[in-house]
Amino acid sequence: MRPTCSHKMIRPVIDQCKSSVTFRSWAGSSTYCLSRRKPQQTLGHANSSSIILVDEQIPAIKLEEDKDWRSMSDPLDALRALMASHSPPLDALVVPSEDNHQSEYVSARDKRRAFVSGFTGSAGLALITINEAFLWTDGRYFLQATQQLSIRWKLMRIGEDPTVENWIAENLPNNAAIGTDPWCVSAETSQRWELAFLKKNQKLIQLSTNMVDLVWKDRPPAEIRPINIYPLEFAGCTVADKLKNLREKLLHEKSFGIIITALDEVAWLYNIRGSDVDYSPVVHAYAVVTLDSAFFYADKRKVSSEVHQYMLENGINVRDYDIVASDVSLLASGQLTTSLSGAKSHEASRDASNVQAKDDNAEEEMKNNVIWIDHFSCNLALFSKLYPNQVLMQQSPLALAKAIKNPTELDGLRKAHIRDGAAVVQYLVWLDIQMQETFGASGYFSEQEGKSKKKHSEMMKLTEVSVSDKLESFRAKQENFKGLSFPTISSVGPNAAVIHYSPHADTCSELDADSIYLFDSGAQYLDGTTDITRTVHFGKPSAHEKSCYTAVLKGHIALDIARFPNGTTGHALDILARIALWKYGLDYRHGTGHGIGSYLNVHEGPHLISFRPHARNVALQASMTVTDEPGYYEDGNFGVRLENVLIVKQAKTSFNFGEKGYLEFEHITWAPYQKKLIDSALLTPEEIEWLNCYHLDCREILAPYLNEQESEWLKKATEPIGVCG
Repeated sequence: MRPTCSHKMIRPVIDQCKSSVTFRSWAGSSTYCLSRRKPQQTLGHANSSSIILVDEQIPAIKLEEDKDWRSMSDPLDALRALMASHSPPLDALVVPSEDNHQSEYVSARDKRRAFVSGFTGSAGLALITINEAFLWTDGRYFLQATQQLSIRWKLMRIGEDPTVENWIAENLPNNAAIGTDPWCVSAETSQRWELAFLKKNQKLIQLSTNMVDLVWKDRPPAEIRPINIYPLEFAGCTVADKLKNLREKLLHEKSFGIIITALDEVAWLYNIRGSDVDYSPVVHAYAVVTLDSAFFYADKRKVSSEVHQYMLENGINVRDYDIVASDVSLLASGQLTTSLSGAKSHEASRDASNVQAKDDNAEEEMKNNVIWIDHFSCNLALFSKLYPNQVLMQQSPLALAKAIKNPTELDGLRKAHIRDGAAVVQYLVWLDIQMQETFGASGYFSEQEGKSKKKHSEMMKLTEVSVSDKLESFRAKQENFKGLSFPTISSVGPNAAVIHYSPHADTCSELDADSIYLFDSGAQYLDGTTDITRTVHFGKPSAHEKSCYTAVLKGHIALDIARFPNGTTGHALDILARIALWKYGLDYRHGTGHGIGSYLNVHEGPHLISFRPHARNVALQASMTVTDEPGYYEDGNFGVRLENVLIVKQAKTSFNFGEKGYLEFEHITWAPYQKKLIDSALLTPEEIEWLNCYHLDCREILAPYLNEQESEWLKKATEPIGVCG
């Protein structure tokens, strides 16, 4: 799906920022409160000539004196007026894409960067100075950004242009003040910026009020969506066992508590789901877990009596979302106490004692307790509440635990992908008929020239949006369907070259029998999350289109059949999907694979398959999931992408060099590849055998879910191809 190169999936260590292996000590920094103008206790900030100013007690924006910004129609003008009226005046304002939890996908009211810039891609960062405006994004979105940004904005291409912090350090003056909302910036990001800002003694200003919220007149309201308990029959592991395993990791790292900020980690740990973010079944919530207590922070209006009782039965304190900052301060000072009474409180303490007793050196370890945060997902506002010498900053232990699926989760994912594959085949059958009847296309199977385009009414139009709605309707009929896992990428011709194309009903294209059609889609089922991409043509594809499709398919197969030793990372495997394209001087600007959640986020780390350096940080392990999605995109013409979901599993090999053990992949996505887009002369005998075997399995696995017409169509679509002489 929506290929990813998210920086937050992998947790690289910033060696230049740490004073020891286990935590970063930022002693010696000074923090100033604007309302008092005197040093206050340093809490978690970087060593600083580049002072972070905490704008907490008195809003520094002179709203009563400067009202002109309220009447400005362009957000840029209104924000610049606020920047000028701030005390001190801001030389720049940073508007990230992320929410308070550093989420990749955010709720409508948290899409501040999209509101300010007009760019709607999921990844990006806006920088507004007094005279200029910049938008940083990655290679998935270069083409989309050029189409969406106005002439007032300049596109900064990640990997080609300077990073935002380096641009600021080089282009803004000495002592420049750069404002940002500390709830929307991670601890890691703020530290990285500070290092760059040291050069000119530039200052990062933590704003007490998000300036974008002030100028966003029609900002969507917060919605109260209920929290749901996720049944054990799908979760496969109890909350008690997850908390026990987490506390064992805390003790091992000499930590007495952990602050959990990533939404999918909170949902996974407490076996709950929600709908606070479209397409992701998560809840806007935090969790704090100590050796003897557990806390859950959410809007209590979302917590039913059933959910509240469920939390109590699992020894979890339910607290208001808005008090998490004050509770983190209490945690830092050792004053955070449970509100539970009776047996559950004693049970939690007993479980913690059992965990501690397992370690012979527990008493010695307790002398060096620290608070664990994942500095890539913990926001600066919470990080600032902690003392610098008490912080363990490293990847959350839940990231890997969640990524390595238990047997119940794996079984659910397999079943969900079978039902999802049946829906995709039903969609292809329907679309094949519609393209022939509406457009006079030659259809899915024939390479003959189609008939002249038939006339059709507005009601019969096949658009990128109308056909994607039809695909959703096929999925909605499947068991355990809960919704889509991301907005469907339904793209025709040149639009397929926009990697994360997002069609809209009023502007989308009509399907074209003479153009490639790419659809990247997925669904949320109670037993698993799906993600699949197929590329098809209902007319006569050109030789160039066929050769490009075949090169992508060859890379797709090469990754699928790979065997590799334990300890191998996705960075090492990424090249396998590109070699066939490189042979022709072709490539793609996105990663090759990302993890998939179990009825959770469609993008899941901490592992991935990518050319980017951070893909070296986490090795693939058995029972992880990962996508296989190479592509090729020719701006202005067409795009090709093929995607399956894979499970990493142990491989049986004749030998075991180095006693490492070896791994391989199991594909669990089922839908045919269009044979008329394949130039079989470019395939090796081994690749043809793989394709024929996959198609045979596809036919047999999906047949029970299809009617007679659909089964006959699939049988024809999966007929074997011969080996070219």
